[in-house]
Amino acid sequence: MIESLAAVATAASTTLVAAMATDAWGAARSGLLRLFRRGEGPEEGVMAALLESEAALVAEAEDPEAARRQLAPAWRLRLEQFLRAHPEVADEVRELTRRLEDELPARERHWVQHVEARDHGQAFGAQGGNVIVHQEPGAGRGDRAT
Repeated sequence: MIESLAAVATAASTTLVAAMATDAWGAARSGLLRLFRRGEGPEEGVMAALLESEAALVAEAEDPEAARRQLAPAWRLRLEQFLRAHPEVADEVRELTRRLEDELPARERHWVQHVEARDHGQAFGAQGGNVIVHQEPGAGRGDRAT
């Protein structure tokens, strides 16, 4: 379950920062504040000020994409902590993420993912979905059938 909450937090944080400095920002801001009202975390005014400050950083940055990449991990951490304390709102966070993805400008709807495996390792990556892997026992560990 914790891995699932981490995936929800990752998708939500990426979408949230993608919405910063776009027409989707108002919906992102109000949706996130509505969710955070449920917790004992920062007061609404503090959270609203943080959201506005970070959206302004993106809007004023020479490279808004670089600013978004730097802000996303902090929001992922905030959202993971919030979801661990309030797992019952995970579906609402998923729904907010889906709604925001639909509102994002086309230029903000692309995602880049780099997945790397080394030394006979395996790597699996997914964006916006699940990865399901079925393997034979011993497969993928360098074992050879003889």
